[in-house]
Amino acid sequence: MPSSRRGPLAFSLHSLAPPPKPALENHVWKARNWSVYTLAIQDHRLVLSLEEGSPATPALDSANFGHPDSAVSPRAYDYPAWAKLQKLYDADHTKLVLKDLFAADPKRFEKFSREYNSPNKDVHILLDFSKNLINDDVFSTLIELAKEGGVEKARDEMFAGKHINTSEDRAVLHVALRNIGNEFKINEAGADEVQGVLDRMATFSNQIRSGEWKGYTGKPIDTIVNIGIGGSDLGPVMVTEALKPYGKEGLTCHFVSNVDGTHIAEVTKACNPETTLFIIASKTFTTQETITNAESAKEWFLKSAGDEKHVAKHFCALSTNKKAVEAFGINADVMFPFWEWVGGRYSLWSAIGLSIMLFIGPDNFNELLAGAHEMDKHFLETKLEDNLPVLLALLGIWYNDFYGAQTHALLPYDQYMHKFADYFQQGDMESNGKFVTKDGRRVTYQTGPIIWGQSGTNGQHAFYQLIHQGTKLIPADFLAPIETQNPIRGGLHHRILLSNFFAQPEALAFGKSEEEVAKELGEQASNEALLKSKVFEGNRPTNSILFQKLTPKTLGSLIVMYEHKIFVQGCIWGINSFDQMGLGKVLAKAILGQLEDASKVQGHDSSTTGLIKHYINRL
Repeated sequence: MPSSRRGPLAFSLHSLAPPPKPALENHVWKARNWSVYTLAIQDHRLVLSLEEGSPATPALDSANFGHPDSAVSPRAYDYPAWAKLQKLYDADHTKLVLKDLFAADPKRFEKFSREYNSPNKDVHILLDFSKNLINDDVFSTLIELAKEGGVEKARDEMFAGKHINTSEDRAVLHVALRNIGNEFKINEAGADEVQGVLDRMATFSNQIRSGEWKGYTGKPIDTIVNIGIGGSDLGPVMVTEALKPYGKEGLTCHFVSNVDGTHIAEVTKACNPETTLFIIASKTFTTQETITNAESAKEWFLKSAGDEKHVAKHFCALSTNKKAVEAFGINADVMFPFWEWVGGRYSLWSAIGLSIMLFIGPDNFNELLAGAHEMDKHFLETKLEDNLPVLLALLGIWYNDFYGAQTHALLPYDQYMHKFADYFQQGDMESNGKFVTKDGRRVTYQTGPIIWGQSGTNGQHAFYQLIHQGTKLIPADFLAPIETQNPIRGGLHHRILLSNFFAQPEALAFGKSEEEVAKELGEQASNEALLKSKVFEGNRPTNSILFQKLTPKTLGSLIVMYEHKIFVQGCIWGINSFDQMGLGKVLAKAILGQLEDASKVQGHDSSTTGLIKHYINRL
């Protein structure tokens, strides 16, 4: 029998944070080594009598895990599979050496890779996850974790329109925005209006693209400026960059997001007011950064156009605030709404994607939606062990919560995808950057990782050094198309690019031993410093994702694959991936009113007060 100790431990209600983390290898707080014996409030303190030891794992009903109606939803370490994974890590992580794992299993690639093909085979995606630090036991236990974590139940509830965004009591229905043929039976207000908005967007887009829509001097529109921030900017920027080969020739897209006046000033320098259309993307039409930029754009436009009635020909809105939109001078006929169940970081499929539709056309936008819908179906209908979003999510949890990896790199080997990591930096970090569970309890394990990356091969000449030889474990996803959009010089560029795409994960996995380096160096091997500096330890985990070609449909599928990966991780961590509270906006509003008079500066710490006064005094 394990030894145990009983007795009261007192905490103030503000001191329930986990203890400082020990060494990286053992970073998980062993909260399961304590079981609650009694609980009481005494003298305004929360008093718990705890038993220290190794309590038996309780029988848990996975059907109830993570249910939003539960009074107390479980945390990740409550699942038996979580404890089992910790034991596997503790016992086996030093044995999970990729060089040995591949040598022991010639069919490791076949075992740990999955292919996705769309119903009519026009989208093909291969996920090779064989270069991960897993074996059969780890893999099967990760699948158990997904089952115990209620992933299937939560997934089904999301597609059914249940209010899984519990803090805001909202449905989470970006899947309804690409619900081709209404295959998913969704009963939520507004879901039946999606196609009508898309049809209106298509009509407007065709008018702009054909030249039928004229500016105030009778000239057609040749420049689009999307003014928005966060999800109203990052998605459209990423997709229009990724789908440049499908853009209308002669139509230029610009994006303004930063409230820094430099952004709008530099963009308007490249615009002609007679031929520019501004899209103002703000659901409430009150977002400070967006409306400030919109008013500056209007001021710039009217310097040339003069009469405010011309605003109606050069501005449209993505909003639900009809009164504010019309007060701005925009005709309600070119106001395109979306719904409260559309999260900003999942909104490119909605009216927020108008700039995308204008650029690539309604037909290609529909292909983008179709690819998204088909990946939705894959996520909904495919068993967990073959489900691409689920596999990516589970592997991420393995490194984030058991290996202590704090970041994850997205490395697309396609220049058109150079904004892909930026987009999912918001998608992932805003979704899963949470420290409390759905029922408001503090987590005592790591949640969302830092997401970053750059297109290959640029990253190889910037930060890959640290991934290969640094002291931090950085799991990475490598993505590449089999076919290029630009087969110049007989495809030479693409072959060079792909040779690097194949080489980097191999080098990260298997490294280069001291013996191999010595053989390469020959006589120079006697220089020990040189010899040691060229050793690569390897055993750095990666996923390799190959897709046929970067088409609108393929891009839609890739985006949704990562969307659902984020959802699965949030589900297992027990956090709400779909809310996002204002970050410092209340403070910023208060400070704004103090910036013109040093005597008004009050209510801040000495550092902030000193900074503000220094700014005012130096004006």
